[in-house]
Amino acid sequence: MKVLVIFESMYGNTRHVAEAIAQGIGEAAAVTTVAAADAKDEDLTAYDLVVVGGPTHVHGMSRPTTRHGAVEAAEKPDNPLTLEPDAESDGVREWLASLGQVTGKAAAFDTRLDANPLLTGRASKSIGKKLRKAGFTLVAEPESFLVDKRTVLAPGEAERASQWGRALIDADGG
Repeated sequence: MKVLVIFESMYGNTRHVAEAIAQGIGEAAAVTTVAAADAKDEDLTAYDLVVVGGPTHVHGMSRPTTRHGAVEAAEKPDNPLTLEPDAESDGVREWLASLGQVTGKAAAFDTRLDANPLLTGRASKSIGKKLRKAGFTLVAEPESFLVDKRTVLAPGEAERASQWGRALIDADGG
């Protein structure tokens, strides 16, 4: 079984989650992890499962204005946030918009603030809807992984992401 994990990350949390998911998947399948900005060249037909995730910005998927806001926040004096190299590049939203009709299996995840999802939103729900609209069948409900108010991945979330990755393979019959 071959799995592709596509992610978008501003401060590294979503990348860490994607890597943890890939680690869990890698126990049972061959896995490739790629940033959304570089995913346009991937042949999706070569994969049995595509896992897509990004950060939650303003209740949903990031867009150019929210990415720019993340960059501005990181550039403020005394801010400990470190930007990912491709933070202002095209993200999951643009990658999904570039898809034609596809077939296959997929799963969606996000990172979001550790608060009620009614207050934070969940990018994974929008990612999942767009994956289904493109023709994918979701093998699991969209999943959120939490960051704290300092934008640090909450304790235990990386391990939970790895377990979720393993569960995706089980759900897909791998």
